[in-house]
Amino acid sequence: QGWPPGVQRGDYVEIRAESLGDVIHHRAARVIDKATLRAVQQFFDNGGRVAHVFGICIESEQDLLKADPFSVVFHLLIDRLRASEDINILAMPVLAYLPVTYEKGEAVVGGQAIIDLLLDHCQEMSNRFLIIDPPRDLHEGALFAWVHRLRERNRSSAAFGALYYPWIMNGDAVFPPSGCVAGVYAQVESDEPSFGVRHPPANRVLKGVTHPAVEISWRDSDSYIDAHINPILTQPARGVVIWGARTLSLDERWMHVNSRRIMNLVTEQLRRDSEWVVFENQRPELWEIVKRTATNRLDTMWAAGLLTGGHAREEYLVECDGQLNPVEVRDAGQVNVRVTLRPISTAEFIVVDLRLGQ
Repeated sequence: QGWPPGVQRGDYVEIRAESLGDVIHHRAARVIDKATLRAVQQFFDNGGRVAHVFGICIESEQDLLKADPFSVVFHLLIDRLRASEDINILAMPVLAYLPVTYEKGEAVVGGQAIIDLLLDHCQEMSNRFLIIDPPRDLHEGALFAWVHRLRERNRSSAAFGALYYPWIMNGDAVFPPSGCVAGVYAQVESDEPSFGVRHPPANRVLKGVTHPAVEISWRDSDSYIDAHINPILTQPARGVVIWGARTLSLDERWMHVNSRRIMNLVTEQLRRDSEWVVFENQRPELWEIVKRTATNRLDTMWAAGLLTGGHAREEYLVECDGQLNPVEVRDAGQVNVRVTLRPISTAEFIVVDLRLGQ
């Protein structure tokens, strides 16, 4: 509703906001749904600084239930997100209002294909993370089973998302938690500029919330965390808190939100540091410069507590040589770099292959 004549399905508006007022006073505010407006307010109430609010033109709710949402609705928006360097957290609370049906006893969640699409996008970009809301009426065994299937069907991208349960309330109003949670993520980062991602976004009190829609006991919270569902609990004398910082990943290396987001930061920073290589001749001297630049960046991240090791360079290594850069790679104007490191909260070393110059 509210779209001007001539707008087609898949067109979008973007509002850059530093407060809810920036959205509601914008000329395009009428196309932003109420769930998103509430989430924007909660984002700022909980520490968010800047939000990019997108409104997408759809013909009906059925557009959000399609098996291929990219080609039907989201292709223009995804292209826009690919071009952005400033966005690192995604949330789409309206998905949690879509219907849940049951087939052969299993929950079929409306908007599942969009969740899959956004997880794939986060993996493709390697510098952003998806906060997922549970459907309102999905609880207990049905919720656990759906989350298990969600993790299985997104094995390669599941580390780029986390799910928080249950919905939360402010008085009689009930709403998905992603707006508040996104604000907490932003607050954790702003508490320590540049390297705040090392801290897990957990054990934080949610503002603008009186109680969870479903009360989870502290005893039961472990079963949710074990299922990679981050519970939202009432803590006496404190309020409503996020309790848990698990991604959806099946890979233990990416179990913790801060480990995945540290790697997002490392990958993005190394790419930005090396953007200039596309203009250089590919030669051994260049490889040494790239290696030195990347190692210096990791030194900074180790000193900030993002990487393991008793001293600098003990537990991380950068490789950039002729073996990684054969003739066909050099002729394509690219530089391959291999980084081995271990973020804090991760038990195993991780090898990352970067292709610079793309």
